[in-house]
Amino acid sequence: MVFADLSLARRLERTEGHACAQFAEARRRLFPASGAQWMECAGAYAVFDGADSPVTQTFGLGIFEELRAASLDVIECFFRDRGAPVLHEVSPLVGVAALDLLCARQYRPMEISNVLYRCVERPAAEDHGPITVRVTGPGEAELWSSINARAWTHEHPELLDSLSRTCAISSARGGTVCFLADLDGQPGAAGALCIHKGVALFAGAATVPEMRRRGLQGVLLRERLRYAFDNGCDLAMMVAEAAGNSQRNAERTGFRIAYTRTKWRLRGSSV
Repeated sequence: MVFADLSLARRLERTEGHACAQFAEARRRLFPASGAQWMECAGAYAVFDGADSPVTQTFGLGIFEELRAASLDVIECFFRDRGAPVLHEVSPLVGVAALDLLCARQYRPMEISNVLYRCVERPAAEDHGPITVRVTGPGEAELWSSINARAWTHEHPELLDSLSRTCAISSARGGTVCFLADLDGQPGAAGALCIHKGVALFAGAATVPEMRRRGLQGVLLRERLRYAFDNGCDLAMMVAEAAGNSQRNAERTGFRIAYTRTKWRLRGSSV
């Protein structure tokens, strides 16, 4: 049995931090002028992917080393020098002293999410009827990106160009495996796995509007678990909005909440 303790939090936070650092690396390869980069400080990964990117923040702050003011000085300079807001995803396992330090430095909470996990076991054989899931092949990166971008921007079509670039970077990220779910042979959902040291991070899952509520996401999740098992992973994780649809889908497939995480923002840092 895997307990929701500091050891687990370190594996989960390092996996997500690694995935986001690799995202910044992929953006820098595809768009050299972006200035995307990352660094490690006091065990945390600080990632810059653009001033308004959701990837621009720290991961693992305070759980690999005790959080100190000197470390925050270095990290804050990293973001400020690039005109970016100073943001930290913080596990409650950092302890009260670390949270008190953030408050004393004028940080304020701005977002809450749940980090979920489960052990990866040999999945049972299943018949998914008209739904099939496959790893994208050569030449399908653009298809995967277009399905994902269209699914995410259904209610905000003005964001399509921006999300299309983001999805293209995701598909080019090191350590990422992209999946498509077809319904009667028609691609309708996309998802990804980011694998790091035996942990499979489930990311980027979305379904185009006309194929929602047809079971694609459930099958996509289960088949990614199968892939994770076949490729030596012992642990799976995902991050979801608290009490949202993604969390419910994950819990139906055996995921448990490891902890509820808070995103903190330094007051007065750039927008």
